[in-house]
Amino acid sequence: MKCPFHQQQPDPFGEARRKDGVLINEFQGTPVPMLLRHEDVRRAAKDWKNFSSNAPFKVPIPNEEEVRTVRQLPLEVDPPDQQDYRNLVEPFFNRAKLPEVVAQVEGIVDALLTAALARDSIEIVREFAIPLQSRALACLLNTPQAEAEIWIGWGTHVFREGDGTSKGAALEAYNNRLLDRAAAAPGEDFFSALTQAVFRGRPLTREEMLGYCSIVFAGGRDTVINSISGVIGHLSAKPADLEFLRADPKRTIGASEEFFRVLSPATHLARLCRAKTDVHGVAVEPGSFVSLNFAAANYDETVFETPEEVRLDRRPNPHVAFGFGPHLCLGAAHARLVVRSLIKALCERVVDITTLSAVDKFENETSYRRRLAYESLTVRFRTR
Repeated sequence: MKCPFHQQQPDPFGEARRKDGVLINEFQGTPVPMLLRHEDVRRAAKDWKNFSSNAPFKVPIPNEEEVRTVRQLPLEVDPPDQQDYRNLVEPFFNRAKLPEVVAQVEGIVDALLTAALARDSIEIVREFAIPLQSRALACLLNTPQAEAEIWIGWGTHVFREGDGTSKGAALEAYNNRLLDRAAAAPGEDFFSALTQAVFRGRPLTREEMLGYCSIVFAGGRDTVINSISGVIGHLSAKPADLEFLRADPKRTIGASEEFFRVLSPATHLARLCRAKTDVHGVAVEPGSFVSLNFAAANYDETVFETPEEVRLDRRPNPHVAFGFGPHLCLGAAHARLVVRSLIKALCERVVDITTLSAVDKFENETSYRRRLAYESLTVRFRTR
């Protein structure tokens, strides 16, 4: 059935993807060609020698030169360094697959849903999605929930909501305090692990530790929040889909992947061209950037039949919502756990979801306007 997002706004990249395969957009005053086709995005994502991530502050779009002082790890390095940096922290991110962490996250969802069901209405973004993302992250990092209560106050994005420059400085100061505390009294948490880690025979520098902290707090915050509100908004607009999921719990896994494809929480990331490159007839000089547009690739008609339809049983579903290649999202298992736990709880405890008010969230650029999720979404949950 038609995705509620695209009843209001068709795929903003569809025409350019079909016609040219590339769309040039001006980001912070610089023209950047965006790769739009599934095959092109996947090929470039694997080709780190020509499409490099070794570009501190400039891989996220828009770039973050004004809001942080450290390179995000392992996002902004290339193999083999990237894999070695990733190997240091991957065990913590894989905690999302542990039964005890799954149970903890399901408990967080259940508690939030219990509180929501006791009310006449709840605003999903601020009162549900941000607390869920923050508390689930504390579980993943094996950090006390008291820290999550601090993170809840940061809003939807640690840099891009409010005064990003001052927020960036405050985040680095906070991360330094966490690392100082962990170094003085190491525990079993993520930050203690950083202070004890050995990289190629030496301890991590404080800058490297801060680079990991930056990606933990910035890399998966708004994307998970948008996923939560997007799922709830869809199931409110399409109650038949909630019934479809309720009829067979095994459908949850496939449905969550389809939600990630449809929502594509991260539109794109940049890559630095090492050599002169031709992108569908657009010349890109060495030292210039291209964008890997995951959102556009996830609607490629040559890969996904009727891509603007939400098919919760879509098979196969080779989406690139978590990227592709060596930089496949480190937090993918965590995002999947949060969304699957949410769907499971809604199916078990909610009869229907009524949207009372909604304000859409858009990404507005010179060449496109893309709907992401919601600035605010107020709903009423009706219990079973």
